[in-house]
Amino acid sequence: MTVLLLVPWLAVAGDVRAEFQPIEDDPELPRVLLIGDSISVGYTLPVRELLADEANVHRAPENCGPTSRGVEGIDGWLGEGDWDVIHFNFGLHDLRIMEDGQHQVSIEQYEANLETIVAHLRRSGAELVWASTTPVPDPVGGPTRNSEDVVRYNAVAEAVMRAHSIAIDDLYDFALPQLGDIQRPENVHFTEDGSKVLARQVAESIRQALAVR
Repeated sequence: MTVLLLVPWLAVAGDVRAEFQPIEDDPELPRVLLIGDSISVGYTLPVRELLADEANVHRAPENCGPTSRGVEGIDGWLGEGDWDVIHFNFGLHDLRIMEDGQHQVSIEQYEANLETIVAHLRRSGAELVWASTTPVPDPVGGPTRNSEDVVRYNAVAEAVMRAHSIAIDDLYDFALPQLGDIQRPENVHFTEDGSKVLARQVAESIRQALAVR
């Protein structure tokens, strides 16, 4: 019996999504790892296509969720891979407002979790690129999120990254002026074409990181 799963970042009709399938490396090309939530899932395939002749683009085989999941899963996502560049993000799940009115991960714990995750990533020896969290529209459907919280959490993340001299791919500022064209109405997610727009920015940030590698 075929089971249709309704969670967009998991599986469809019993098959693992292409974004989560392992890829076969070209040994002549550098290795890149994408880590992030469903926004990053959306731009994984177009980034892979854009960098097809420049890098082997892998991704964590799941929606990486909030930083609390990142702390638990980071070593598994890194695996034994010899990574040249890691492009990563957490935030959209952390700032989600739960039924008790509290954020899924408080901004103080978010900062602490990012420090832990960065420490693990730095041990990989890869060039690191942090992607800021993309904007939340107002109003937004689904889980409660506030656009102001995105700014607050991004500011905390930026401070952590700058303290560790980690490059920042500012997807927030990149997406904000064109949200009406690339983001789904009242939804934190992007259209298929919108994910391709984000992918161009992500691919360019990876190229820059590879250039200084």
